[in-house]
Amino acid sequence: MREPAKAGGRAATPHYHGHRERLRGKLRDNGAGALADYELLELILFRAVQRADTKPLAKQLIAKFGSFAEVLAAPPARLLEVDGIGEAIITELKIAAAATERMTRDIVREKKVLSSWKNVLDYCRVSMAFADREHFRILFLDKNNALIADELQQSGTVDHTPVYPREVVKRALELSASAIILVHNHPSGDPTPSSADIAMTKKIVDIAAPLGVEIHDHIIVGRDGHASMRGLQIL
Repeated sequence: MREPAKAGGRAATPHYHGHRERLRGKLRDNGAGALADYELLELILFRAVQRADTKPLAKQLIAKFGSFAEVLAAPPARLLEVDGIGEAIITELKIAAAATERMTRDIVREKKVLSSWKNVLDYCRVSMAFADREHFRILFLDKNNALIADELQQSGTVDHTPVYPREVVKRALELSASAIILVHNHPSGDPTPSSADIAMTKKIVDIAAPLGVEIHDHIIVGRDGHASMRGLQIL
């Protein structure tokens, strides 16, 4: 499609050119808190979309997936369902998602885990809450509750992840971990522990306790928030 011509045959400057610089200035001058979700998403889309108005696409993505975070976490196949989304845009979204996860992970690593519980929860939500399959990860801690390792142990289906309690404890012993935090997600969005979640956790506790490995918590994350088995007094 040709741009409308000005008098004298010169092409008019598209309105979104000024919009892009205004939006960048808004971020520079006022910080990310001053931006709506769709505006922050537009800034990411700018990198992949050079000559088009990105506001309608950004709003369409938010409407389809629910939030800025869910857009970044959406599987490529789902993103491709949206008209106007191609590989270049998906790459930019996944770069932003990876940067966010890396930043929250590094914050956790720099502090003692139990004294920075909010950072731990933020990291768990960023890395897992919006995934479309269940994932089971373990945070391994030393005797000072500093993070030794953060490992994704298993990935499963939309409502099940196979977990092998003896393998969990074996890995803790290999890393000389004094304690562990179990984390998994519920793609349904509801983080309420299931009876299977509770039974599996208690089995890990039973195997770990005689070997001197403490289970600090089992955190379940989902779109609707998180649940702590320690907080629910299940542990």
